[in-house]
Amino acid sequence: MSKLVYINNTSLDGYVEDASGAFDWTNADQVHQFITDLVRPMGTYVYGRRLHETMAYWDAPLESYPPEYLDFAEVWQKAEKIVFSRTLTEASTRKTRIERDFIPEAIRKLKRESEHDINIGGAELAGLAIEADLVDECHLFLNPLILGSGKPAFAATLRRNLELLETRRFSTGVIHAHYRIRGAH
Repeated sequence: MSKLVYINNTSLDGYVEDASGAFDWTNADQVHQFITDLVRPMGTYVYGRRLHETMAYWDAPLESYPPEYLDFAEVWQKAEKIVFSRTLTEASTRKTRIERDFIPEAIRKLKRESEHDINIGGAELAGLAIEADLVDECHLFLNPLILGSGKPAFAATLRRNLELLETRRFSTGVIHAHYRIRGAH
């Protein structure tokens, strides 16, 4: 069975977006290639609408990317994408299908049948998957700043025990924390 993995950048106080909805405060230096290597073996990316619209940037012709981002664009374009949205009527990127409703059993089936791990992105969608005990691991990239408010990486009502698997400190001050999710209590 494959794993469902949540990967996200957060502020030190746990926000993935600031109060205006921006996430341009993340520091991609050093971390970008590390994240590329994390998602490289994943065969499917599961997104909510807003994250999908942001990630659609990576669907352009490969020659349009600077050399330091070409590897990620290639990796992203190879993967299948599933986007959960009640407003999108058709996919704007290749290898993408739209699903109207998040159905936990469909994700369980995908995990059973997939030959590769699956990345889930978007804090709200990942929150639904964590509540349904579908997410196996999370990779958080803690950025050295405090936002004070914004969109949290995890819902306030969500409680799970985590097992720390590994950490890495980047010279930019970003800390990668890799956890296994142990389930509800």
